[in-house]
Amino acid sequence: MTPIDPVPKPRRNVELVLLVLALAVGIGAQALVGVDRQKAFDTDFWFQSGLLAAAALAFHVVLRIRAKYADPVILPLVVALNGLGLAMIHRLDRVGEDTGNNQLRWTLVAMAVAIAVIWFLKDHRILRRFTYISLAVSAALLVLPLVPGISAGEVLGASVWIKIGSMTFQPGEIAKITLAIFFAGYLSSNRDLILLAGRKIGPVQFPRFKDMGPMITAWLVSIGVLVFQRDLGTSILFFGLFLVMIYVATSRISWVIIGLVLMVVGGFVAAKAFSHVALRIDGWLNAFTPEVYGREFGGSLQIVEGLFGMANGGLVGTGLGQGRPNLVPFANSDMIIASFGEELGLIGVFAIVLMYLLLFTRGFRAALGTRDAFGKLLATGLSFAIALQCFVVIGGVTRLIPLTGLTTPFLAAGGSSLLANWIIVGLLLMISHTARRPVDTTPLPPGQEPGAGKNLPAEPSSAPAPQASPFAPTEAVKQL
Repeated sequence: MTPIDPVPKPRRNVELVLLVLALAVGIGAQALVGVDRQKAFDTDFWFQSGLLAAAALAFHVVLRIRAKYADPVILPLVVALNGLGLAMIHRLDRVGEDTGNNQLRWTLVAMAVAIAVIWFLKDHRILRRFTYISLAVSAALLVLPLVPGISAGEVLGASVWIKIGSMTFQPGEIAKITLAIFFAGYLSSNRDLILLAGRKIGPVQFPRFKDMGPMITAWLVSIGVLVFQRDLGTSILFFGLFLVMIYVATSRISWVIIGLVLMVVGGFVAAKAFSHVALRIDGWLNAFTPEVYGREFGGSLQIVEGLFGMANGGLVGTGLGQGRPNLVPFANSDMIIASFGEELGLIGVFAIVLMYLLLFTRGFRAALGTRDAFGKLLATGLSFAIALQCFVVIGGVTRLIPLTGLTTPFLAAGGSSLLANWIIVGLLLMISHTARRPVDTTPLPPGQEPGAGKNLPAEPSSAPAPQASPFAPTEAVKQL
């Protein structure tokens, strides 16, 4: 067997080749849409394609300079998904609408912000200093949509938007990042306390009741989002994010059991107490009932039309530009997966899901490879946030679970979601760079402490001694 080279390789050339293929997918889809509209290869096509390619290549160059050991697969995957989303949104634009161009503008802004994150954030461990500041920022972001004067009011039954001039913005999308930073910082610093044994019921060791404060707090936050903002999807996302991160931090199934019980209790109470939740569940269970289908608020028309559209697409789809996805309400945002299902078919949807799965696993690979607990938890949380969001959206569109108001990452129209998810990509790339770069084995000068002069936060002194775990980095992980 050939031994693994202990020196990791940057693999930026691999990324460049994959990036060219990703741009071919997005720009090719845009060309097919143009052919259908009889505007193939016009000035707008070259201008929009050129901007996307220039932004992607600029991102690649920045990675070569600032994070040359970053994962080579993450950026091409995201560019391919973003390019497909731009093509479908342009395809769904009606005469006089500018949603496609607006999505392109948000794409450029989001990529620029992600580049700034990579350029200025020298090490992800610096974020650990802002653990409790991140909590305060998260609280402020969640309260903003309820503040008179800047609140955009209730939009489609949910109060999650604020007004910034002529634009609207959803602060909750940024809050999922700041909450992930807080959870990672808190759990990595207080792991010993959380692991203190409580009562044992059968083979499962439960935590002490007084140590359940973080779980109860996260549950109350998610219920608050559901009650005051009437946003079922964001409520599920926030609580699911914390549940996964505390399980990864402790490896105890008891936290998952407690979390699922709290989730079921909260869902049952919400279904009985809040009409908008009850209508969502009724529309899910009785989607094909005529009374539910024709109901003005909380009806199932959106779900049923999406299912019919995907059924019309069959295995290989009708072809880009050849279907009727615009018959489905919010075809370019909430239901964009149904639009792809009709025009690209089951094979196309599977390809999109596979790209999300690869993105999720590359994020987990970064978590496995990084050497600090904070980085492991942060990469896990950010990766899972994208995965859970995809599951909730695609599950709602396919009627596996009730439909929520979340957007499909990188595909759906929405500047807030696009900005937040590109920031997540920037953070994952930085964590993967830290995980894969060579370890500095230069001997320290006599009398100098490890880490001196590096201006980085140290691990807490109370942390347990290192031991073998499934999250320990391996040479194979660093090389791939």
